[in-house]
Amino acid sequence: MLNFILYLLFGALAGFIAGKIMRGGGFGIIVNIIVGIVGGFIGGWLMSLAGISKGGIIWELIVAVLGAIVLLFVISLFKKK
Repeated sequence: MLNFILYLLFGALAGFIAGKIMRGGGFGIIVNIIVGIVGGFIGGWLMSLAGISKGGIIWELIVAVLGAIVLLFVISLFKKK
């Protein structure tokens, strides 16, 4: 249960950070939190494809932020101007 809560908190933080990095790519705090959570999974998947495996809280946050940035970029391609 504690791990699940930590995943949600990391996802929320990652989505918030990614929304700030991607100017104009943010969709509001709630959607950015959801994007951060999904981005954490995407980032983990991309890192495993690249064969990169590290540990630690900071590394997990970096991976989640990178995944959220990728997801926000893809979503922004379909966003109406």
